[in-house]
Amino acid sequence: MMTVKILLDSIEKVKKFTSSISNEEVDFEIIEGMHIVDAKSIMGIFSIDLSKPLQLNIHSDDQKILNKIKDYIIEK
Repeated sequence: MMTVKILLDSIEKVKKFTSSISNEEVDFEIIEGMHIVDAKSIMGIFSIDLSKPLQLNIHSDDQKILNKIKDYIIEK
């Protein structure tokens, strides 16, 4: 499992982010405070505070996934 910090501070970023991971066979979770949402769910993402960095858990060790989402990663 990999954990990174991401920033999805606009509607467009959320759409592009979910589109970039939607075909991956692994699970992605966004953690914001006490809330855990499916990172592939646009509605789930919009239910949390997007004004600050979010923790993303990726249930894989495949570095290719990080390349797909590199535009959203602010901290590894």
